[in-house]
Amino acid sequence: MPRLISIRKCLYSFLGIVSLLVIVSIYKINKPVAPVQEQIFNNDLREQTAWPEEKQDIFGNIDDEVKNTIKPPEKPWFWRDGTEYPTKSKGPSRLFPDQADGDRIVNQLMYIPEDYQGYDSPEKTILLYNGFSGWGQKSGTAAFHQCPVSRCTLTADRSKASEADAILFKDRVVQPGVERPMKQVWILYHLECPYHTQSVKVPDSINWTSTYRRDSDIVAPYEYWMYYDPEVKTKEQDKDYAANKTKKVAWFVSNCGARNNRLQYAEELGKYIEVDIYGFCGNLKCPRSEDKRCFNLLKTDYKFYLAFENSNCRDYITEKLFINGLKYDVLPIVMGARPEEYQKVAPEGSYIHVEEFEGPQELAAYLHRLDKDPDLYNSYFKWKGTGQLINTHFWCRVCAMLHSPFGSKHYEDINDWWRGPGICTSKSWRSSEFV
Repeated sequence: MPRLISIRKCLYSFLGIVSLLVIVSIYKINKPVAPVQEQIFNNDLREQTAWPEEKQDIFGNIDDEVKNTIKPPEKPWFWRDGTEYPTKSKGPSRLFPDQADGDRIVNQLMYIPEDYQGYDSPEKTILLYNGFSGWGQKSGTAAFHQCPVSRCTLTADRSKASEADAILFKDRVVQPGVERPMKQVWILYHLECPYHTQSVKVPDSINWTSTYRRDSDIVAPYEYWMYYDPEVKTKEQDKDYAANKTKKVAWFVSNCGARNNRLQYAEELGKYIEVDIYGFCGNLKCPRSEDKRCFNLLKTDYKFYLAFENSNCRDYITEKLFINGLKYDVLPIVMGARPEEYQKVAPEGSYIHVEEFEGPQELAAYLHRLDKDPDLYNSYFKWKGTGQLINTHFWCRVCAMLHSPFGSKHYEDINDWWRGPGICTSKSWRSSEFV
């Protein structure tokens, strides 16, 4: 009898283990898979290493103030603290403007050529023809150490012009004066708008462009915002961003002769609402040596900030919006690119565009309304905690694209692409003949 009981116990134990294994298997099969940031990127979204040191706390105030922030289900290598790297590309790459709409930055960050063999792949040499000034880099491979595609090296040695795989011209193109290899890629890099750059003397010599414009081959934005979840663009806030702010509009400006007449607009706006202008163009002073203290005034004293660019040009949106404005808990009023171009790059509902109004007087009336309605004012801050600014790893993308098989292209007339009709206007976009 004891032997029979022992056999039964063993049988029950065996059946229990089998049942447990079946339950675990069913759970694994049916366990929901968290969506990657946006499958529209074709598995392009597994992102980022740490930000550069100077940007570590760029939006730290958001993380500190907004609790229970929405978190991405996965962190690709180029997100802050991201660890997941891409796999080799199969199928369409969507790296260049003729292959996909939008800026393609994520596509490029997540691209590894199918035939890439790591250290067994040939090293691509990139010649910075105008030198290393302003790049924060030095000769060698250090710029590529964290890149998924890392077999590249930088040099400023012009004697290598005839053998480099790519020559990058920053701000101006200088003909090297040596025979150009047939497959050598010439890259034109601009961060200033067309009004402040030179024409290219040989307009059909450029293969790739790298500018702030979203239709560049390698888009180089001043800042790059991404949502943790593109379906979640607002989050209820606990903070009252209007609390204790007693002043209306502030502007820090040093260039008084901008082509878009921003100073005249601000002065006209000042007839209908308080506008404090700091710098050479106003009567208030806050030296650049004390930038942090100056901009902290926005966080403590002001409700609105004029994030006016010096030119109205396509996609021209600089740090004035992201850093001077959004970082300091103030509502930016923007002028520069078209309204629809701001919509593509800024957090939704985070700013006011001057061209939403007939003129300064109508804008001032709306600002007075916001000043008197804390709930309406605070609605412009619901984007906080829904995403972060991303390091777009420019050199990693350049390297990956040089290793791709899709780089054979050139511009028939780079000057027409960069400064042709409709690219910039000295008027408002509303009144421009190119709208």
